[in-house]
Amino acid sequence: MSGTGSSAASPRSAAEYRIEDLAHASGATVRTIRAYQDRGLLPTPERRGRANVYRDSHLARLRQIADLLDRGYTLASIKELLEAWDTGRGLGGVLGLVAEVHGPWTDEQAGRISRDELHARFGGAQDDQAVAEAVELGVLERVPGRDDEFLVPSPQELSVAVELHAAGVPLAAISVHLRELRGQVEHMASRFLEFTTEHVFARYLGHRPPTDTDAAEAAALVRRLRPLAQQTVDAELARAMRTFAPRHLQRHLGAAAPADSDSSTSEQPLVRLPVETMRSVQSMVGPQNVAAFVAAAAEREVQTRTLDALASSHLKTKQVDQID
Repeated sequence: MSGTGSSAASPRSAAEYRIEDLAHASGATVRTIRAYQDRGLLPTPERRGRANVYRDSHLARLRQIADLLDRGYTLASIKELLEAWDTGRGLGGVLGLVAEVHGPWTDEQAGRISRDELHARFGGAQDDQAVAEAVELGVLERVPGRDDEFLVPSPQELSVAVELHAAGVPLAAISVHLRELRGQVEHMASRFLEFTTEHVFARYLGHRPPTDTDAAEAAALVRRLRPLAQQTVDAELARAMRTFAPRHLQRHLGAAAPADSDSSTSEQPLVRLPVETMRSVQSMVGPQNVAAFVAAAAEREVQTRTLDALASSHLKTKQVDQID
């Protein structure tokens, strides 16, 4: 039961709660409230007769604890933060830092898709197992109460899967690839965080809890450094593709396989160029440049044929015009 005052002449400035009413207002259980008191997370209530009386300050504190728990803090860490708040060091900067770290790390907006639209984008076939795997991987999220609709946290990621499937990649293979890729990316993210913490954030987070000023400066740095992880990965992926794509093409064209190579231990090329041709290319550009030469030559051949086809088409059109 909550009270608002004993008389009109002497109103109380804050609401009062019995422990059951505080539990109802805060969403916590009576047992949880008592456990928080035992841990020193809640101020001692006022004793009035045989009952404990709680105020709005206790309700606000319970809501702070719930918010910090949702953000991943342990009760021990929360106790340190709240003690800092109680001693006047402030909690606003820390909460600002927490909010910055928990904020979006991409400008991409989540979308929604119906089950029918999903099946249509993947060729029209219904595959409940593939949908279940997509939900497990977080590519799709179920909408409560809507079996025919899904939330799409990253429409870009879903579009990649659609394009790969359209190119002939089975859905099961896409799922396996994503699991493998996710593990590698999570490792990169962890290393980037360790690196920046050691060299950038250690001076702000070296004492617990950080001061309001240090936490605010750290939050500003998070905003500045947020895009760097993505930019670094993009640049390094582009560099790696420039290095490995020609090698991959070379391997499948047979450029790297000498005449006496053991075919049982190497990939079979899709197209094998004559050995004499490859020796001539190696002699002309050097072994290290064979892949780039083959790729450039193939591209040049495609362009030449395209130009020849366009010129031939134009000539035929001109001849028909002259006849007419």
